[in-house]
Amino acid sequence: MLKNILPSGRSRSLNRTQKAAIAGVGTLGAAAVALTAVPASGQSTTSEAAPTAKVEYSTKQIKDVDAGVTGQLAGASQKVAAIDAKKEAASNKATTTKKAVEKHETKKSTSRSAERTEVKKAAKSYPDNLDGWIREARAILSKHDIPGTYDGIHRNVMRESSGNPKAINDWDINAINGIPSKGLLQVIPPTFKAYHVPGTSWDIYDPVANIAAACNYAADKYGTMDNVDSAY
Repeated sequence: MLKNILPSGRSRSLNRTQKAAIAGVGTLGAAAVALTAVPASGQSTTSEAAPTAKVEYSTKQIKDVDAGVTGQLAGASQKVAAIDAKKEAASNKATTTKKAVEKHETKKSTSRSAERTEVKKAAKSYPDNLDGWIREARAILSKHDIPGTYDGIHRNVMRESSGNPKAINDWDINAINGIPSKGLLQVIPPTFKAYHVPGTSWDIYDPVANIAAACNYAADKYGTMDNVDSAY
């Protein structure tokens, strides 16, 4: 209850009229304060946004984020490195395979070229007759450690074909079986192929190649052509 403070220090109660007057004054004061808050005509008010509360992160949170990013980057780098390594390995393998194939082909080509060169050189060094064929064949046989003397070869050649490099037997058992003996030393095709001597022709009628293959066969079966005195 509102009380009136008297100068004497005593208080008395306010009557109804006084209470109404005081309430009216309070209302007018509140209205005055409200009016002072309203801007004049033509003027605008500037409203200030309420300051945003500052978000604070702990040192541990920041370190955890850094560690996560670093880990992801490291993982990505490792994957990229692994992919690059696989590509490089595949490339190196392909290069190695290609080089090996090229080396093999070069070696084969060189070997064939050497054989052709050897045959050509031999052909230029010996006369194209029985004497030259036997001597040429013996020179090639000696490089492969295949035995056979001049006399042993000559004797068997004369008995088998009389020195005719195109001779062919069309009446014996081999001929009946469809694989007739051919050439100076009457060699059948399977034997010629199996005992062919490198550095000679693959033509069974070639006199040097025929002598070399026959001597190689005789060395395997009889020790040397010198030990052959009849059909073999």
